Amino acid sequence: MRLDNQRESSNVEDRRSSGGGFGGGGFRRAGMGGGGIPLRGGSLVTIAVLIGIGWLVFGINPLHMLSILTGGGGYTDSQSYQPSQPSGGTAASGQNDPGRQFVAKVLGSTEDVWSEIFASANKSYQPAPLVLFRGTTVSACGQASSASGPFYCPNDGKVYIDLAFYDELRSRFGAPGDFAQAYVIAHEVGHHVQDLIGVLPEFNRQRQTASRAEANEMSVRVELQADCFAGIWANKTDQKGMLEAGDIDEALNAATQIGDDTIQKRTQGHVVPDSFTHGTSAQRSAWFKRGYESGRMEACDTFSGSI
Repeated sequence: MRLDNQRESSNVEDRRSSGGGFGGGGFRRAGMGGGGIPLRGGSLVTIAVLIGIGWLVFGINPLHMLSILTGGGGYTDSQSYQPSQPSGGTAASGQNDPGRQFVAKVLGSTEDVWSEIFASANKSYQPAPLVLFRGTTVSACGQASSASGPFYCPNDGKVYIDLAFYDELRSRFGAPGDFAQAYVIAHEVGHHVQDLIGVLPEFNRQRQTASRAEANEMSVRVELQADCFAGIWANKTDQKGMLEAGDIDEALNAATQIGDDTIQKRTQGHVVPDSFTHGTSAQRSAWFKRGYESGRMEACDTFSGSI
């Protein structure tokens, strides 16, 4: 990935030298997340149908439709991956730290892309701060640890990541490459976009009365849409001449390696489909690819039909 000319985001909060922190709460396993399920109190599928009508018939931008149809709430995005060794990070804190610079530039590129997309709908994009931590830290969603993996907390609108996860991504999950790492950030920022346009608040509202199976299926759809949004970001960065040969393959491989089925096979030797919260390897890579090939938000409707 070509980042030499990319500005660094000013929204990076580096806590790696603070010694971590402690707090209450916990994280729902939902990852770096067929058909609609009728749910009490409304349905995401009903919303998706209305949004689809707006796209196809009236040409209404999905950002506007979602802002009208959904309301407040929250969602905690994290995927436990059980690090093989204690997290220590791979670089020291500081403005000249290559790891921090990489994250700041990728975050800056997501801000540029989504600001342009929102502006096209006469909306203002509110960037998500990104917190770098080592070991443990405190978020508005509770205590975070390296075992949580990267996650987005809607209660404070921040993305959290321990850079040691990138070591695991490369060595344990078999997903090397700088664009695989960038995909992780883009996915979490995708959740922030979902929060801004109302998808996460609506999911949070509905899962309060949903069964575990219903909530898991909705979670998969939320996660796959975040993958699709990451694909849209990849499309726009490609148009800016920032991608290199093999970058998309790195992202697709990463999406494959962190699919629910692949992780369960790796960690427990068998899969339990009813427990999936992120989507299979095939689904995750397919939805990222759909976002990348289309570059359009309306292509990322994971709430209608089969996935």
